[in-house]
Amino acid sequence: MIDTQTEHALTNELIELLHSSGRIIEIKKGTFLFQEGQAASEMFLILSGRIQISKMNAEGQELYLRLCSLHDIVGELTLFTEDPRYIFNARVIEDGHVAGIQLDLLEKALFQNSNLSYQFIKWMNDHIRRTMTKFRDLVLYGKKGALYSTLIRLSNSYGLPQEDGIHINVPITTQDLAHFCATAREIVSRMLTVLKNKKVISMDHKKIIIHNLDYLKKENDCENCPASQCTID
Repeated sequence: MIDTQTEHALTNELIELLHSSGRIIEIKKGTFLFQEGQAASEMFLILSGRIQISKMNAEGQELYLRLCSLHDIVGELTLFTEDPRYIFNARVIEDGHVAGIQLDLLEKALFQNSNLSYQFIKWMNDHIRRTMTKFRDLVLYGKKGALYSTLIRLSNSYGLPQEDGIHINVPITTQDLAHFCATAREIVSRMLTVLKNKKVISMDHKKIIIHNLDYLKKENDCENCPASQCTID
């Protein structure tokens, strides 16, 4: 898998705190770890499995924001807020386990340990920067730019380089891609067909193979930012 963890991964000290201080929760595919508007009392560290973070608008249209896996944090935006509530949905898409740590315990630990606070602030800063670039791509480059950006990010987070290209090691449907791009499945399907005809990508049982990553970057006016800042998690 392409290594993008070095620059934005949690430190061992922070992982140990979240793991040891939290309760271990089994998560099942198709359920929600938490939902938008729900009162928040815990933040979560993923130990195994995968969780999809999304936002729903008033019309029921869903926008996928993150695809999270091992050692990713979810529910982090509830820290240091009054009457904390989750602002996104966290749907389990692969069975696993998470560690849930009480917000008040984590806040206390961060107040007491300046080095830990620095590590967490640094992680949050990197996380926010990655999130902002996703919105930039969606707003500035339109539906096609959002799709190309999503494919590039998937390759950085879940890409396995092989002789014939970069294999995205998670199943992704056309509807999933549409949710990442905030558009209709039919529009994404047409754009994927164009990419297939140009031999830029191919599909194998819901898994994408990218044959020409440079094409996607060129078409999207890629700024060649570090791969760690261009991820889907």
